[in-house]
Amino acid sequence: MIQTETTPNPNSLKFLSEKTISAIGTEEFQKGKSTNLSNDFIKSLLEFKGVELVLLSKNFLSVKKADSVSWNELKPMIISHLNHYFENNSEPILNDKKEPINKDNEDETVSKIIEVLDTKIRPAVARDGGDIKFKSFENGVVKVELQGSCSGCPSSLMTLKQGVQNLLKHYVKEVNSVEAN
Repeated sequence: MIQTETTPNPNSLKFLSEKTISAIGTEEFQKGKSTNLSNDFIKSLLEFKGVELVLLSKNFLSVKKADSVSWNELKPMIISHLNHYFENNSEPILNDKKEPINKDNEDETVSKIIEVLDTKIRPAVARDGGDIKFKSFENGVVKVELQGSCSGCPSSLMTLKQGVQNLLKHYVKEVNSVEAN
């Protein structure tokens, strides 16, 4: 059974499933970059009128829509698409194996930043249907990418500055500021 939750972004909705949606972590797909996709589920979801972005995580999927389409018309189509997939497949939608990330080259500060992002920040951002990815750390500045419901959300800049920046500065003394990449 698919349930939905609103997010702080009015153009984004979170679709929750008791089945595993992604076995490989969180991945984001945008409409403009969907031509080379091999995953038929994601490709057809991005072809729905008004769907701009799809974020898949372990047990939820977030969809960001255009202003021109209402959730009343889009929501049943997405739920039906998810139900149809799980009626015909036992595997998660994303099940590709990725190359393991080589963390040997990370310095201690970057490791601390990633740990705080993974344990303290990512779960909160995921509750709102989004994700946060570490991009870089240089001269006291952490660059991150907000994805899913968080990308383009009116409150995301405030979340970034008041929430993410404050937490990182508290746990990792080398951090001076956080910027969206």
